[in-house]
Amino acid sequence: MKRLTLIFTLALCALAAVAQVHFTVSYKRVSPTEIDIIFNGTADKGWHVYGCHVGGDGPNPAIFGTDKLKGAKPKGALKDGPGIKKAYDEMFGQEIQFFEGKAQFVQRIELTEKNYEMEGYLQFSACNDENCLPPTDVSCKLKGTDGPDKSAAAATAEEPEAPAEEPVQPADTAQTAPADSLAAAALIQGDGDTAGWWESSISELKQYDIAENAAGQSLWMIFLLGILGGLVALITPCVWPIIPMTVSFFLKRSGDKAKGIRDAVIYGISIVVIYVALGLIVTALFGASALNDLSTNAVFNILFFLMLVAFGASFLGGFEITLPSSWSNAVDGKAEKASGLMAIFLMAFTLTLVSFSCTGPIIGFLLVEVSTGGGGMLAPTIGMFGFALALALPFTLFAMFPALLSKTSRGGSWMNTVKVTLGFIELAFALKFFSVADLAYGWHLLDRETFLALWIALFGCLGLYLWGIVKFPHDDEDERHTTVTKFFIGLASIAFAIYMVPGLWGAPCKACSAFAPPMSTQDFNLDQNKVEAPFRDYEQGMAYARQTGKPVMLDFTGHGCVNCRKMELAVWHDAAVRDMLMKDYVLISLYVDEKTPLPQTLTVTEQGNEVRLRTIGDRWSYLQRSKFGCNAQPYYFILDNDGHVIAPPRSYNEDVPAYTKWLKEGLETYRNAQAEAQ
Repeated sequence: MKRLTLIFTLALCALAAVAQVHFTVSYKRVSPTEIDIIFNGTADKGWHVYGCHVGGDGPNPAIFGTDKLKGAKPKGALKDGPGIKKAYDEMFGQEIQFFEGKAQFVQRIELTEKNYEMEGYLQFSACNDENCLPPTDVSCKLKGTDGPDKSAAAATAEEPEAPAEEPVQPADTAQTAPADSLAAAALIQGDGDTAGWWESSISELKQYDIAENAAGQSLWMIFLLGILGGLVALITPCVWPIIPMTVSFFLKRSGDKAKGIRDAVIYGISIVVIYVALGLIVTALFGASALNDLSTNAVFNILFFLMLVAFGASFLGGFEITLPSSWSNAVDGKAEKASGLMAIFLMAFTLTLVSFSCTGPIIGFLLVEVSTGGGGMLAPTIGMFGFALALALPFTLFAMFPALLSKTSRGGSWMNTVKVTLGFIELAFALKFFSVADLAYGWHLLDRETFLALWIALFGCLGLYLWGIVKFPHDDEDERHTTVTKFFIGLASIAFAIYMVPGLWGAPCKACSAFAPPMSTQDFNLDQNKVEAPFRDYEQGMAYARQTGKPVMLDFTGHGCVNCRKMELAVWHDAAVRDMLMKDYVLISLYVDEKTPLPQTLTVTEQGNEVRLRTIGDRWSYLQRSKFGCNAQPYYFILDNDGHVIAPPRSYNEDVPAYTKWLKEGLETYRNAQAEAQ
């Protein structure tokens, strides 16, 4: 597990060092006195760029600023280009404007003199589902001698001017530090003894093994998720009617053993092909990005909520959901009449149709989950392959031995128990999708405590049902006793319901935090435990750590970083983690989107290009890129008092035990080094 986490975080670090959003700059003369600066961006799959008008307490908006102005000035504010989208963000509690794939911003510049010169920049922010880039600059320049004469400039000056997005800094007051090194950057707020803390640690990070590919690991996880979905589908009651049909079909073909095995293998392959093709067709029709919208789009979430409620009510015995019998009968009849491979394929297609009422919600949920992580068509394909493989393998084995299959085809009251249990679970999952729509429209019908109250009731009733206390009309009257299996599953369900009760008063309830609405919707919260970094300045924190003889936990974060807040709530809130961060470490949080200006603008050279650091956030972002080779948040490093990395870095991962172990190992490494030095 340690190796997998290390591979994942360092691979992310390497990927983050390469820009995930690429911008080009073009210029368009729209009149003798006006020029449009057009910034066109391309975002990698899964990344989105925030627009100009985010508003409220949302992420950092795109802005336009200037470093030098002479004979020119911005006219109006920076504008979003075509393709801007809007969606509700649960963490920020508001609608957010963003671009996906392609982004465009336009800034109009007005020329006021014949000779003009301007140096400016677009500053944008971008995120994916796991990390956020700090505010990043795209430079632009204008210089020419074809501006208006004095009379034209005077006439233009009489026109009212629209307010600019950012205050313009006159060229004669701008200060640029004559420096282009990390040591000079450190000396902005240091005393000369801090330059060593800025030395690159990239070579130190190379001691950790990063040979394996993290993307491949994530595809394996998608494959395993698909297998899990297939195993769940396998135990659903809708699949069991296929057993006698399969028995009848393959008993007629069991004369030749070798041919029977071949036909069984073809049967299994046909099931896999049909389900994979189904996943590809759905993804192609709606698009991977449209499936991803199911996690944020209010209309899709309402439809998915209604679908799961309908299936849940059906499983509880309210009514039956089946495809038209003529469909399955027609396909089954074709299979009986056909011969060879076509007959086997039609039999596999019959399985797909008959089992749809149970596999439909599982397939939909699977496609949504794997599409939210990006990966285009590959992720849904691998997910559906895992699903189909788990579903097809038992039928393939039984098709080889139809006599054995006939012994397992008998139903029983346990099938109804499975069906009702799945009904409760589907109703619980339905609330998650309604929660997204509720947040988007601001209904406040399903705040966090309301959501938890409904989950407590659902899982409590599920436990009582399994214990035989709650009954439904279609339950078997002859079997009222509770089996040992049902007792333990019911016990787990009721225990989970009791576990969520403190959440009504603000307890984090980490086991269900991924499904419940954000803590900000909680009206009554008694839990005031928070972990806040005592230092937001790198040099000050490092100096204090050296003075007190403690290691440093360096946290690269951002005010607009959603996953940073998730880590602070789900991981830092843990008592063991909180105690170590507050007692054994010096916690330094560096906000890469901090807008406070530096005492002077610093020009540094990075990868052969000049980069200007204007704000404190720019400085911390440059520290992360140059010292650690990373450019994403959240990111965590453990350092000794000389600024050397003494443990593998970590990124977004809500595994509390792994995080606790990481802190303990870093602390042990630091103390061992201190003991050796003495």
